[in-house]
Amino acid sequence: MASLTQRTSGLVQRRTEAIRSAAADKERESGGEEDEARRGEEEDDDKGDSKETRLTLMEEVLLLGLKDREGYTSFWNDCISSGLRGCMLVELALRGRLQLEVCGVRRKSLLSRKVICKSDAPTGDVLLDEALKHIKETQPPETVQSWIELLSGETWNPLKLHYQLRNVRERLAKNLVEKGVLTTEKQNFLLFDMTTHPLTNSTIKQRLVKKVQESVLEKWVNDPHRMDKRVLALILLAHSSDVLENAFAPLQDDQYDLGMKRVHTLLELEPEKESTKPNANELMWAVVAAFTK
Repeated sequence: MASLTQRTSGLVQRRTEAIRSAAADKERESGGEEDEARRGEEEDDDKGDSKETRLTLMEEVLLLGLKDREGYTSFWNDCISSGLRGCMLVELALRGRLQLEVCGVRRKSLLSRKVICKSDAPTGDVLLDEALKHIKETQPPETVQSWIELLSGETWNPLKLHYQLRNVRERLAKNLVEKGVLTTEKQNFLLFDMTTHPLTNSTIKQRLVKKVQESVLEKWVNDPHRMDKRVLALILLAHSSDVLENAFAPLQDDQYDLGMKRVHTLLELEPEKESTKPNANELMWAVVAAFTK
């Protein structure tokens, strides 16, 4: 009887040890996986794109339009103001804050559908939050085309002038100063002094330019819906803001011709048709339609 009890006790002890050993092995494996995932995240943070992804679409478009040494956009560019407002709408849509109203049985065109606030959660960006507040509080809702005009201050209705976002380029430039991309200087233009923001971190702008170039050259996929939505939006909105040419200026002639040919392929797409495809962002295509109509 005693020997039976000893054998039973020994069996239970071995099972307990086996369970503990298996649990320890599993814990080591999970710990190894966590360490590997953590290392992967750290490697991602070390990649060149880590800083670039912290820029909003508005900041990227402005950065493409700024002259590196002079620190200001071209005086002849009259498209960038409305282009930056379009960037805000797309940025808010990509962040899940805005969407177009749902269509009924009879499908409306993109430009006739109203912009709806999907979420009013703060974005952490003052300009975006200001635009989001306007859109949320406006009843009845407005269309994409109307919001681009209202946020730009291009309205004859004095009761709607309060929608205008003022000093957008200056505020975006200050954001880039805080992020260590630009600096602030005073420059004299004979009759007046102007605050300028020359480039200080050329690496970030080079990465941005390279991203735009590669998207239509080495990484061209010949299908807008297989492209990263932010990159696609950046190309289309940079063109609408008349700053895309700056990204292609350093290219050789053959690369330039190929890149511009592919950009025109994107510009010739029909927003109405593209917005109906799976995973398409309708509001982004509505903004494109507003600029290409």
